[in-house]
Amino acid sequence: MPVLKEPNLGKNLEVKINGKKFLRFPVKTQTIFENDNLLEILEKETKNFLKDEDIVILAESVLAIVQKRSFKFSEIKFGFWAKFLSKYVKKTKAGIGLSVPQTMQLAINEVGILRILSASFFSVIFKIFKIKGAFYILAGEKVRGIDGPTENTIPPYNEFASLIPQNSKKFSLEAENFFKQKYNKKIKFFVVDANDIGVNILSTKNKKEVSFLKKLIKDNPMGQDNQSTPFFICRLKK
Repeated sequence: MPVLKEPNLGKNLEVKINGKKFLRFPVKTQTIFENDNLLEILEKETKNFLKDEDIVILAESVLAIVQKRSFKFSEIKFGFWAKFLSKYVKKTKAGIGLSVPQTMQLAINEVGILRILSASFFSVIFKIFKIKGAFYILAGEKVRGIDGPTENTIPPYNEFASLIPQNSKKFSLEAENFFKQKYNKKIKFFVVDANDIGVNILSTKNKKEVSFLKKLIKDNPMGQDNQSTPFFICRLKK
């Protein structure tokens, strides 16, 4: 599979951030499954293209898959609270979110029913004052990052829901060390959760890095559907 030298449909290859121009090359891959070695796939697909000081951005979904944190929708068993609470969640253009019992159950499993109930209660209070998004702020990153299936996603993941990956920073550091030791290249790796309505950086809390990355991927250059480009390489244009 090649590193693409053209953007995904509707996206731009080049972006300007803080007066500097950066190129963003999507990386097309095979379909990734839970028993795959993600680092090996990264090496295979990027080793002949990467240059020193490049940045590699990974969609959180592929790391979640290999960590076995992606679940077939029809096999997720849900209880009363998941069924009840999901009725009050609105769908957005980014997907179903927690508006169905299956994804709401995943949220309950991740952070506990008490936190979900508390976030639900206070979000109602905040809505009275016309403050939106309080539920996901109070429920936390793990809940905000839950993805439900979409019909345009590559099979079989059009029938799966997933949690955010664990230890994203650890994986990023492992990838950086691997490429440094084997290829003597200083490459930065970041795991992100991005869609057409927002961006969440999972593998760093460094304010400068987070600010840069949010600008870099605010238009979601990897796409969320059938592009098969779960990575992209960012390079300063000289």
